[in-house]
Amino acid sequence: MRILVTGTAGFIGFHVARRLLEDGYTVIGIDGMTDYYDVSLKRRRHAILHLFENFTSHEFMLEDARALGDVFAQQVPQMVLHLAAQAGVSHSLDAPGTYIGSNIVGTYTLLEAMRRNPPLHFMMASSSSVYGANAVLPFSEAHRCDHPLSLYAATKKAAEDLAHAYANIWKIPTTVMRFFTVYGPWGRPDMALFRFIANIHAGQPITLYNNGEMARDFTYIDDVVEAVLRLSRVAPEKAGESDPGSSPVAPYRVVNIGNSQPVSLAAFVEAIEKATGRPSVRHYLPIQPGDVPRTWADCSALKALTGFRPSTPLQTGVDAVVAWYDAQYAPSSQR
Repeated sequence: MRILVTGTAGFIGFHVARRLLEDGYTVIGIDGMTDYYDVSLKRRRHAILHLFENFTSHEFMLEDARALGDVFAQQVPQMVLHLAAQAGVSHSLDAPGTYIGSNIVGTYTLLEAMRRNPPLHFMMASSSSVYGANAVLPFSEAHRCDHPLSLYAATKKAAEDLAHAYANIWKIPTTVMRFFTVYGPWGRPDMALFRFIANIHAGQPITLYNNGEMARDFTYIDDVVEAVLRLSRVAPEKAGESDPGSSPVAPYRVVNIGNSQPVSLAAFVEAIEKATGRPSVRHYLPIQPGDVPRTWADCSALKALTGFRPSTPLQTGVDAVVAWYDAQYAPSSQR
């Protein structure tokens, strides 16, 4: 099977593409190589993927309709995994236009290409951020997502709505995956975990927002990859299926992918301290605009659909990330 994966130089896209390649699929990668963070990290990820003969890549932004149309016409992907996006809540305060372009226009351009060359299954990454002001925990796919708290969340929800409209009109089987705080080796440098590791190594303070009163449903990357691959085999076949995230009118479903075990920010920092063998110096600040105080995934739909539920313990995952980080970045004197 030929699978088009957007964002193959990104964190989640890289891991998903590598697993697909290891399993023998042909992967067609697209990445815009934006400079939101260190481009050399993205190129190192791509270099690993290019070790596989069944991987080809293209470097352009998804908003480039001509380039995207050429890829679809020439390589005719049978499945599309849309994992490219402009990520980060805080950055959306400073550069809102990049979120509109990447997350909305880019998704629309991809949907148009699929309308002309429909795949057997379209899968798209979304985020727990879309739950916004919803205060009912754990977050269920059946909950309304009408009150986003950040521009990032608003663009991800807009992309979901666009995908639903195309699934309804053009009958493209669509699965939207709402990821909950994914972490792991090869992650983004702007993520809290990597900033905390770097600062703890350097003996510098780490910043804890909302005075440390935050909780996140941290989900290890290997669990996310397994969930994505299993969901790829259960495309929604018709409207009105029984799971809570299914559409009543389109072959479309939303599925949470999370560890279903929210962890306090204090416990998260303690896991990093244990993995690094170093104490942290903590600096407390009020909550950032757009942040959600607590996330918690109800993953009963994922379990029912695939027989799988993420379960990697936080300490196991953090240990793996610290080991990877030390091998990549830390001076030998700090290892």
